[in-house]
Amino acid sequence: MRNWEQCYQTGETPWDKGCAAPPLLELIERHGVALWGSGPVLVPGCGFGHDVRALAAQGVAAHGVDIAETAVEKARTMPGGGLETYAVGDFLDPAWRVGQRFSALWEHTCFCAIHPGQRENYAASAAAVLESGGVLAGAFYLTPNDPGEDDSGPPFKVSIEEIDALFSRWFERIDGWVPQAAYPGREGREWVGVFRKLPQARVAG
Repeated sequence: MRNWEQCYQTGETPWDKGCAAPPLLELIERHGVALWGSGPVLVPGCGFGHDVRALAAQGVAAHGVDIAETAVEKARTMPGGGLETYAVGDFLDPAWRVGQRFSALWEHTCFCAIHPGQRENYAASAAAVLESGGVLAGAFYLTPNDPGEDDSGPPFKVSIEEIDALFSRWFERIDGWVPQAAYPGREGREWVGVFRKLPQARVAG
């Protein structure tokens, strides 16, 4: 797997576009700020924190976590409105999620970056840190590779059917669509899914 800290140290971060993810802004326009609850909203794999600051600009506390210390340090130096926080941590580590609680989670580029074998762990972590009725919303990268390109990842492709099956143990889907807004080159390749944590959902450990 890729050494994310080294990527940030050397500037090899093609996934960073210097601004918030367009599907996030479309989601906010479609569902409004109320979708996120009272906060804070978790952004796993936050990188330089563009999405964290976009959420905080809506008046909701947002917390970004990333495994790469250099990314978190850079995020903290960028201007914000005061409602954003950042921390170094491994979202997939069960030890990290102990004591963590959020009203919502925004996913973008973290899910596609982890090995597919870790996806069930991702879903379990999301369920563990979200309050009952909390929202998991994300822009999922369905087809990151052009025909003939190396598809060994990351990023790793995924289908809507797999996403639904993966989260159905703890969540119900309340919306899903192909966003009109996208970074150049990602048009039609992403899918926005919005899930609500089931009241009876429990995560062992």
